[in-house]
Amino acid sequence: MKAIGIILAGGNSSRMQELSGKRAIAAMPVGGSYRSIDFALSNMSNSHIQTVAVLTQYSARSLNEHLSSSKWWDFGRKQGGLFVFNPTVTADNSWWYRGTADAMYQNIGFLKKRHEPYVIITSGDCVYKLDYNLVLDYHIQKKADITIVCRDMPPGTDVSRFGVVQMNEDARITGFEEKPMVSSSGTISTGIYIVRRRQLIEMLERSAAEDRWDFVTDILIRYKNMKQIYGYKMKEYWSNIATVDSYFQTNLDFLKPEVRSYFFRDEPKICSKVDDLPPAKYNAGSDVRNSLVSSGCIINSRILDSVLFRKVFVGRNCVIKNSVILNDVYIGDNTHIENCIVESRNTLKANTYYCGDDGIRIVSEKNERYVL
Repeated sequence: MKAIGIILAGGNSSRMQELSGKRAIAAMPVGGSYRSIDFALSNMSNSHIQTVAVLTQYSARSLNEHLSSSKWWDFGRKQGGLFVFNPTVTADNSWWYRGTADAMYQNIGFLKKRHEPYVIITSGDCVYKLDYNLVLDYHIQKKADITIVCRDMPPGTDVSRFGVVQMNEDARITGFEEKPMVSSSGTISTGIYIVRRRQLIEMLERSAAEDRWDFVTDILIRYKNMKQIYGYKMKEYWSNIATVDSYFQTNLDFLKPEVRSYFFRDEPKICSKVDDLPPAKYNAGSDVRNSLVSSGCIINSRILDSVLFRKVFVGRNCVIKNSVILNDVYIGDNTHIENCIVESRNTLKANTYYCGDDGIRIVSEKNERYVL
């Protein structure tokens, strides 16, 4: 293979509120069955990239457990494999990752030991399918120094949390603004980059020597007039889940038949770690409509336009509407939930009411499920 992969999965976002309190964004559950990082890992595997490094940092326990075996994404091989790098204290360095460029610089030995000519860099907080070989062929054809995968956002979309790019007729990037307050362009960077390995090493070493630690602001934006940076536009489904609203909407997107078929049935498949759980059980009194119910769930009530992750128990006479219920949640009898995200391993007592009147409400109760 001509490339190795790097997945930046160590970040946190205050825009996720309580949801990122105990896990990295890359470990967020998506679509009833997946974790966010599964999409980047599956795209790497489906593109026949045999060597992938995952850089983790913030609340990495859940993510590390998910990555404990590489066989789910077909990285259990003699050549290459899946490598997970956490920040480590050495004789020369005791810093945590100070930015995306620093995360790669602290693991620059991994880059130097490889022989593949190109590196594919992506984040672990996006939901999409992409054949990286198509982008790599485009990169080589354009004789680019760096290629950025871009996407045109629908009119009216708030692009202030993305990197916004401007391109000329030849698709060369002429402008790059990181999280602008106001922008005249609706084309954003998806956080997927291709760069020659030796050139990446040189840029990382130079940035580190100047105490610059962010890959976007200190390399991409700084070098945009010095390097041949091109944009590759993708038109398929893509979503970044790094805010509460986008995370909620991305999960509800899986209720659409075309999105569900795209990720669950169409080749190539998205793979994830498998739990040995029984299929969902629907008892007398259950009424489930336009909802996604995962394995291990027990349903006794009414579910409308919602996504339930694994091992959710719903008591009698409940109504769950337009909500996302994460893993291992117990919902007592006579409970009403609407426009909410219920945090995993929660216990909601009977006869309670939760509703997001002015937006999406995050429900995070600390009730004891088992008492003497």
